[in-house]
Amino acid sequence: MADSGSDDAIVERAVERVLLHEILPRGPARRELLRAIGSGTLFSALSAFFPLGAAKALAQEKSGALELKEIQIGFVPITCATPIIMADPMGFYAKQGLKVNVVKTAGWALIRDKVLNREYHASHMLSPMPLAISLGIGSRPQATHVAAIENINGQAITLHNKHKEKRDPRQWKGMKFAVPFDYSMHNLLLRYYLAEHGIDPDKDVEIRVVPPPEMVANLRAGNIDGYLGPEPFNQRAVYEEVGFIHLLSKELWDGHPCCALGVPASFIQENPNAFAALFRAIATATAHAHKAENRMEIARAIAPANYLNQPLPVVEQVLTGRFADGLGKIQNVPGRADFDPFPWHSMAVWILTQLKRWGYLKQEVDYRTVAEQVFLATDARRRMIELGLPAPKESYKRHEVMGKTFDPAKPEEYLKGFAIRRS
Repeated sequence: MADSGSDDAIVERAVERVLLHEILPRGPARRELLRAIGSGTLFSALSAFFPLGAAKALAQEKSGALELKEIQIGFVPITCATPIIMADPMGFYAKQGLKVNVVKTAGWALIRDKVLNREYHASHMLSPMPLAISLGIGSRPQATHVAAIENINGQAITLHNKHKEKRDPRQWKGMKFAVPFDYSMHNLLLRYYLAEHGIDPDKDVEIRVVPPPEMVANLRAGNIDGYLGPEPFNQRAVYEEVGFIHLLSKELWDGHPCCALGVPASFIQENPNAFAALFRAIATATAHAHKAENRMEIARAIAPANYLNQPLPVVEQVLTGRFADGLGKIQNVPGRADFDPFPWHSMAVWILTQLKRWGYLKQEVDYRTVAEQVFLATDARRRMIELGLPAPKESYKRHEVMGKTFDPAKPEEYLKGFAIRRS
């Protein structure tokens, strides 16, 4: 029997659900039968008359021939890309009949340009990037989708060791901070955090874009005072004894999106079967990464030079949530970094409010329409259910950000409630 969390077991459960739906009557009669004899006994009996093994094998086959079997996917070497990276050495792509070349890329502007130029079929992207690209913010417009969220949480504010006595953000006027890209959750969350403490992020501090692999070196050199950056570079600063972790992004918004699988609309339209296979690979890899018991194995898979190129203890501390904070304490925060593929429409609406708040998004938009066009929540839900993965019934929910409730049904009201904003 397949392990309950394996890809084979997921497919088996999906086939069994379909069989129950088609053969047994709906309603109380079906429930009574299952309660009386149990699903295991029922499926054993059915297998004598129905070729369950063959059905499960057929379910593993694609709904059609793959238009592409070799796919180019870009990634920036950070732990947010874990499902995209681990799916290569751990065989999740191969199980779907795909050969995926995961290409290490220096930064987000280059990722965006290679996607726009069709050098990458899909890519690891920051969650706001597909929204920005689709709306033509910072580049020519091209319809681009968030097919799946890669990770939730997984960021932190790291400060240089010389600022250990400056834990109050109101003391940060005149300091220099780095974020990985303008259109990033890192930038939006840092701005939100600063503004909540009365610091205008455009007037009272300097925020500059620095590629994640260069953040620790810039901190050491004194070019920046700190950064809100992706892992493992917060932990790497502690490991190098250059900085300390001031705050995990989980403490700002527990469950916030970080990175995503960004896919051009043209790729989905031209290669529907290849896209379906790619989604299956990423979704099952993400489900595997969500389980705490798999994190050490994953750390070993992604730490090597061709992926993250990081010391294994650094990656392990990030993924397990047991880590040194640079302030003399060992923290145990299992949800420091987590993985959930569902692309909530409400997350997209929040991102749009913040892009508008800080002047990146200048035109008026229908928040709901843009969110539903770019974040493929409905498609993800259907595919996740087919895989036997848990998927929410709704695509919108309220989020708590720094103790304030965001209602996605009232984006303009939310936006106008901020004392510090550009729009």
